[in-house]
Amino acid sequence: MSSMPEFTLQNGNTIPLLGFGTAEYPFGSSSETMKETFLHAIKLGYRHFDSAAIYQSEQLLGEAMHDALNLGLIKSRDELFITSKLWCSDGHHDRVVPAIQKTLSNLKLEYVDLYLIHIPVSLKTGEIGLSFKKEDILPMDIKSVWEAMENCQKLGLAKSIGVSNFTRKKLETLLSTAKIHPAVNQVVGSSHGPCSAADLFVFAKVEMNPYWQQEQLREFCEEKGIHITAYSPLGGKGTIWGTNWIMECEVLKEIAKAKGRTIAQISLRWVYEQGVSVVVKSFNKERMKENLDIFDWNLSPDELQKITGIPQRKGFIASEFISDEGPYKTLSELWDGEI
Repeated sequence: MSSMPEFTLQNGNTIPLLGFGTAEYPFGSSSETMKETFLHAIKLGYRHFDSAAIYQSEQLLGEAMHDALNLGLIKSRDELFITSKLWCSDGHHDRVVPAIQKTLSNLKLEYVDLYLIHIPVSLKTGEIGLSFKKEDILPMDIKSVWEAMENCQKLGLAKSIGVSNFTRKKLETLLSTAKIHPAVNQVVGSSHGPCSAADLFVFAKVEMNPYWQQEQLREFCEEKGIHITAYSPLGGKGTIWGTNWIMECEVLKEIAKAKGRTIAQISLRWVYEQGVSVVVKSFNKERMKENLDIFDWNLSPDELQKITGIPQRKGFIASEFISDEGPYKTLSELWDGEI
């Protein structure tokens, strides 16, 4: 691709409408080949790379960017859009700026284009990782954490700031005191299956895919000027948290066959046509190329209507987070009544 379609955020910055996800579970499991994968993605035309402190991919992404500049694949760092995320153990006012500074050190950058609160939950302070107990989970002080996120933008450490996996209620809480509104709310596309308690925490996501279409959240965010990014909206098949709902959906199969496209392309195109940007997650070279081919064709009104009619079901309700001793005593408290 010679260019990537972009969306202009409320603050005037632009975000590429297709991004490349850098998470692979177990985190860091393909570290020996990850840098080459990122370089190949740049060669193919990806310009938005989505990372996070917990993914263990920041340092390798930084090395790939350095190599891409030396190889002439890009002329300057400004050609890339880099997202990273604040992990829950740093979800405290006085830990946010040091956390983004650590991220920038890993990436060898002076700024990220977008910095997100990964999940609206805090952990007792400690090392970044998945080793924690239920009693370590704390309700996030959204007001004070967002103030620190605003400082990241004011200091020039992030061009834009946003959130990930925020419900409408949590966004309303944030917006009630925010001086800088979040530019993005990233929601995951995966439908989740069984995994360990720690894994459940990492992948406790607000979903968006043809099986969980998020009309109310999309309408709310559009009204507030918050852009939605859907992360990995293909169901996460082959992962410990994923299902094959998307890839085995008869409606999507029928449309894909009629159009000579893959089910993945139909799902990605549907997300894109909702005015949402997409972060795809595949390290397979053929699928990396295939996932880029969603912009020069469209779904018909009839096809869109068929997808709209897919019965809705949320793949993961995260009941493991519910306990009398914890911050969430009911599913309604955890998901703010939005499931």
